[in-house]
Amino acid sequence: MSFLVRLPQLGAGQAWRDAARRLASHRIPADQVEWARFDQPQGLLADRPLPAGTGGHEVRASKDLIALLNSVICHSDEQAMALCYQMLLRHQQDPRAAQNPADRLTHQLHAMDKSVRRDIHKMHAFLRFRELPGSGARRRFAAWFQPQHFITERAATFFAKRFGDMDWTILTPEATITFDCGRLYFAPPPPSRPDLPEDASEALWAVYFQNIFNPARVKIAAMTSEMPRKYWKNLPETRLIPGMLADAERRVEAMRQAMPSVAPERAQRILERLAPDPMPTQPQTLEEAALVARSCARCGLCEAATQTVWGEGDATAPLMIVGEQPGDHEDLQGRPFVGPAGQVLRSQMAAAQVGPVWLTNAVKHFKFQPRGKRRLHQRPNQGEVQHCRWWLDLERRFVQPRLTVALGATAAFAVTGSAAAIRDRRGNVEAAQDGGPVLITWHPSYILRLPDVEAQQARAQLRADLTRAVEILA
Repeated sequence: MSFLVRLPQLGAGQAWRDAARRLASHRIPADQVEWARFDQPQGLLADRPLPAGTGGHEVRASKDLIALLNSVICHSDEQAMALCYQMLLRHQQDPRAAQNPADRLTHQLHAMDKSVRRDIHKMHAFLRFRELPGSGARRRFAAWFQPQHFITERAATFFAKRFGDMDWTILTPEATITFDCGRLYFAPPPPSRPDLPEDASEALWAVYFQNIFNPARVKIAAMTSEMPRKYWKNLPETRLIPGMLADAERRVEAMRQAMPSVAPERAQRILERLAPDPMPTQPQTLEEAALVARSCARCGLCEAATQTVWGEGDATAPLMIVGEQPGDHEDLQGRPFVGPAGQVLRSQMAAAQVGPVWLTNAVKHFKFQPRGKRRLHQRPNQGEVQHCRWWLDLERRFVQPRLTVALGATAAFAVTGSAAAIRDRRGNVEAAQDGGPVLITWHPSYILRLPDVEAQQARAQLRADLTRAVEILA
């Protein structure tokens, strides 16, 4: 017992869905159904009408499966419709069958879907309208295109949205699409390829195409991959390609001869921009130093950071606490130690009963790496620390702390000049490069990265070091 389903020239997709749903509701096996398009000869199987009415089985199809089958039905392979029905039946038993890449039928359908979508893309890209003479309020255009698959009806919506302000007709070997006063009409194809008139805008397009052609970057394989030769006969610009390719070598040589023999003026401007900035006038007060630091460009960190983050606190305090660099929160607010690490530090300062203090960082600009919408913290290198030390020395000269607490390795390097491991130095008092004692301890951001148990221990050590600082100053 066999069934023959012959699809019409227009509306084949809807016709296939109606027939497949009825056949599947009766659970008619795939090998008992012959599918044919309107122009295919009838097979040797019996021409038996479809079973009457809907069968006793419910037919289910996921949204993804419907989209896949609607696309594959357009494929020019004669087996496309049969394969779609085979997958529809399999989906009734296994709803995840169409998602299994190891399944041969699934792989075949997805390959056909990709080919159809690529053909639609090529039609959108390579169809060229030619303007027709007319006296109406809306301009009229026509185009001829030969798709590889039966995609004309699926591709029409794109043109209706893109060219809704004009009337047009697209003719293909399978159908005729007419867009008239905002409405789409589908009709059978013309008996032969129409003889469309030349368009005056093609000359302008040819000039543009010639001007964007770069003879030094000729990649024929890439070009024919994106613009297959089968579409060339309908593209006005392709008539120019042989001539441009033949002339490419001469143009490249002309470009080579025209290259400047001396450095362009912009090279001198770049050298001037990269030249070291002159030393600013020596600030006379802490406030003046903070003002001058706002325009600091001693290293490249100022180019990406939001602003200079200067120190804050009591300028007469006997204690100075130096961190590494501003974080994301500090960069946005322009104040030191206002982010998560700053909250850890301030809580431990309160627990240790730290009195007046000047809070600052070894580096005054935020160094980070963009990662989407996030700015990931990057540790400043020694060169950047050395550049910024000029500002830290100014702060220390004006504040004149009796004791400095260096938080972490970067701060310890900036104040003492030693890059030794911080683990062996924590809790010790060392000498600053410009004189005065420096107590080394953990940076609070390091504590935030530790597991809970180790973080509690490091937090207690930070609090103990701050308590010791208070005792030293007492």
